[in-house]
Amino acid sequence: MVKPGLYERDFYAWTREQAALLRSGQLSSADIDHIAEEIESMGRAEKRELVARLAVLLLHLLKWQFQPTHRGASWRLSIANTRDELADLLADNPSLTAQIDAAVGSAYRRARRQAAAETGYGESAFPDLCPYRLAEMMDGDFWPDQS
Repeated sequence: MVKPGLYERDFYAWTREQAALLRSGQLSSADIDHIAEEIESMGRAEKRELVARLAVLLLHLLKWQFQPTHRGASWRLSIANTRDELADLLADNPSLTAQIDAAVGSAYRRARRQAAAETGYGESAFPDLCPYRLAEMMDGDFWPDQS
């Protein structure tokens, strides 16, 4: 049986060791395959974060539009905060903008399903496709009304 390496036994210790090896230029001793895997994983995590934040924003915009009698300061604050968080995420990771269309599609499917569950209206009450453009979603002056 093969003894598990440090990567499998103690991930934190492995990260410290690999960072030291890279900083000292000892590339031949570094665990290149696992380092590459972890870097790719970090990129996927940023993309998942984009979809998650978009889903929260879209959920609240849908509820704002379709439940006007429930509008309040907490919804307004949640929408504003999520817009800020998305702007920060995109500023920190400008290449994510190339993924935005796919991310909006995925996020909207989640938001629509959750809005249906939270409002009790059913998914058919909400548009099949995202009714908002990205510029609208990110615009602090955009507050959708029931059409």
